[in-house]
Amino acid sequence: MPGKIVTPRAIAALAAALFLALPFGAVAHNIPNDVTVQAFVKPAGEQLHLLVRVPLKAMRDVEFPERGPGYLDLARVDALLRDAATLWISDAIELYEGDTRLPGPRVVETRVSLESDKSFASYEEASAHVTGARLPGDTAVYWNQVMLDVLFEYPIHSDRSEFSIHPGLARLGLRVVTVLRFLPPSGVVRAFEFLGDPGLVRLDPRWRQAALRFVESGFLHILDGTDHLLFLFCLVIPFRRFRTLIPVVTSFTVAHSITLIASAYNLGPDSLWFPPLIETLIAISIVYMALENIVGGCSVQRRWMITFGFGLVHGFGFSFALRQTLQFAGSHLLTSLLSFNVGVELGQLLALVLLIPLLELLFRFVVAERVGTIILSALVAHTGWHWMIERADRLSQFQFQWPALNAALLASAMRWLMLLVILAGLVWLVFAVLRHRAEHSAADKAAQM
Repeated sequence: MPGKIVTPRAIAALAAALFLALPFGAVAHNIPNDVTVQAFVKPAGEQLHLLVRVPLKAMRDVEFPERGPGYLDLARVDALLRDAATLWISDAIELYEGDTRLPGPRVVETRVSLESDKSFASYEEASAHVTGARLPGDTAVYWNQVMLDVLFEYPIHSDRSEFSIHPGLARLGLRVVTVLRFLPPSGVVRAFEFLGDPGLVRLDPRWRQAALRFVESGFLHILDGTDHLLFLFCLVIPFRRFRTLIPVVTSFTVAHSITLIASAYNLGPDSLWFPPLIETLIAISIVYMALENIVGGCSVQRRWMITFGFGLVHGFGFSFALRQTLQFAGSHLLTSLLSFNVGVELGQLLALVLLIPLLELLFRFVVAERVGTIILSALVAHTGWHWMIERADRLSQFQFQWPALNAALLASAMRWLMLLVILAGLVWLVFAVLRHRAEHSAADKAAQM
């Protein structure tokens, strides 16, 4: 009727009617919070098999057929499963043979599985399950309470080639964990666990590839580790000559290399309280070094010995950051550890190259050396003190239990003690030789004058 006024109540009623008229499926496909993907990669002959298990609820843009009170219609779902597997899984995964990306795969089989199914414990069980019997058509399950299992097949030239994968599955959920196992013809299974998108992963890296990755990892880690950089900064402030800093930085390098390698070979404690203890000790090392700079009077010989002790602590800190990365080492564990150390040293060298000239300019044109040393060290000590308090508070939440005094504990303690004695002797020998050469060089110069 012309001239009729539309009231707010009528608008509200119309909006409610439109909302109720919307299909339920349109608002049901929310992005899941946590998604775990299980996968096997197995090259065999001229084919590469990729077995994947993904929660069906991660396939958000696919309307699966339902029956009854919302149960998944297993009799009509097969064609949609293949489309969903291509759209959400294979299109997001890049596989390479050498440097060549493999073409799109063939979907061999798809299966709907219950969440309680345990067949992906091994490749053999998973393969038999995906190619075996389907769930009965009358199984009463909802679409967001089942798993999608898929077998893909890629053409390859040889199962002895070098394979890489980029599992770009992060869009499946807000937090996606991919558990992948690579089964090469050699029989050595390589297990990986990725959070989100890890980038390109070499499934069986050569030693050069592993070395390059870990050099980069060590370099980025030291530049990203604020606490390690502050400790290094405290070392540099009173000794701003490369020749003077060589024994100090070398002792730090040797010490953190010892505990880093030992931790990688599972020789360190594995208790829950150990990481927060190490983080607290790292903060203490920063505070101590800063206070020593403020007090003054520290000699190079005293500084390198103290640095050696704190370096052992920092090495454990490096190992915590390295723990998840070691899965990319392949069979080159020692090479990767040494490469990580090289990366750390390159990062330290870059920091020294930048810090020493800046401190020289600061103390020459802005503030007197002694006053500047006190001010900078006080700022570092303030930061380290707050870290120490926060980390000690976290540490206090763990209940420490003394290990049982037995033969195994004594044997482990003896091994560590022998190793430390030998390394301390080697470090002392090296610095004794360097000191002898320096004294001999000074004597020669005095004789020539």
